[in-house]
Amino acid sequence: MRDERGNRVLAPVGLNNLTTLFKGSNCTLEIHPRARLGALSVEFHGSNAHCRIGPAGPGGNFSATIRLGEDCRVEIGAGVTTTARAFIATSEGARLVIGDDCMLASEVQLRSDDAHPIFDIHTGLRVNPAEDITIGAHVWLAYGVRCLGGARIGDGSVIGMDSVVTGPVPNNCVAVGAPARVVRRDIAWERPHLSMAQPPYKPDGGSISRSNYWNPTCD
Repeated sequence: MRDERGNRVLAPVGLNNLTTLFKGSNCTLEIHPRARLGALSVEFHGSNAHCRIGPAGPGGNFSATIRLGEDCRVEIGAGVTTTARAFIATSEGARLVIGDDCMLASEVQLRSDDAHPIFDIHTGLRVNPAEDITIGAHVWLAYGVRCLGGARIGDGSVIGMDSVVTGPVPNNCVAVGAPARVVRRDIAWERPHLSMAQPPYKPDGGSISRSNYWNPTCD
């Protein structure tokens, strides 16, 4: 589908749970033919923006409200799942990337900007410019996590409940708090649910299938 302002939707037909809004021009929404979506709303509030959603993994789906400002780019990797509808917002040319096989729990928000400008009264300059957000592959964002502009999370890490990520977090670690700080290194996590997946006890890594993300933490 393409409108008179050059906005395009490249997606499989029959996505009844998809809603789109185009306020600008030359924007593109690209959804992989093998994507598995829950409720998805993509809003282009500026021009020259691009949103790409990758294919589904073995289970789960992706559900979100995504807002893109002028010149922004949002990239959702393969096999990314959400427990509930995530909120993703970008503006002012920021880029937001979620790597493959990430797991987002309920009430997760990723915001490259603060939604409203803050200025220094002496210089008149902005003090809160929009910044990129990069989430590596196989990252677990627990309930209520907020990733703000400047967040950079390495592959295989876990961000604990209600934490706020504002800067770099290395790979294969657990980070918690506001702002999030590393509390454990050299960890790996897997998707099998503790109560819903067999076996009923999972005391070590030999009790489940391992992913390829068992790596030591690097600074």
